[in-house]
Amino acid sequence: MEINTKLTDKALRDYDLVRLALEKGDQKAYADLMNNYRDSLYYMLLKMTNDATDADDLTIEAFGKAFKNLSQYTPDFAFSTWLFKIATNNCIDFIRRKKKMTFSMNKGYDNSDETSEMAQNIPFEGLDPEEKFIESQKIKLMRQVVERLKPHYRTLIELRYFNEFSYEEISVELDLPLGTVKAQLFRAREFLYNILKNSGDKI
Repeated sequence: MEINTKLTDKALRDYDLVRLALEKGDQKAYADLMNNYRDSLYYMLLKMTNDATDADDLTIEAFGKAFKNLSQYTPDFAFSTWLFKIATNNCIDFIRRKKKMTFSMNKGYDNSDETSEMAQNIPFEGLDPEEKFIESQKIKLMRQVVERLKPHYRTLIELRYFNEFSYEEISVELDLPLGTVKAQLFRAREFLYNILKNSGDKI
């Protein structure tokens, strides 16, 4: 693979990490790439979403997509440029989905402008009995799927999504560095996704 000679020293450093990750499966190289850009990526996504939890999750997703498609990266441009483009596109898709979902939940039956405006400003109060049952079945199924994970990853998923721990709280609870928690949670989510994708279970 021919390297762009105009790359900065930082970009060349990242390219070396990408090669180590791809050719040798070097976990430290993956971790270093995350550490190099996690904070700047998070703050960019925070500005886009104005929501710390969404920005946190989207940061992990961006690294997940980048690492999953790392073989597609070419050193024609900096790794950071490629990563931030992935993150931006993913975030735009997320915001569109979120707006669509919020509009669907709050849409009024009356088509008048006044009623529509009122409906969109009414907070979503909760689920009706049928929806609660469906939601409980989804949670039950998700727990069954999580049980298939290795104990360490199962603990991470349970703390994050069932107990609603923050990344910082998980770090303290498991006595792990914050970067390690985020990297391992990404892997846990990948495993979970693959289990769901390859099973007949639908959530």
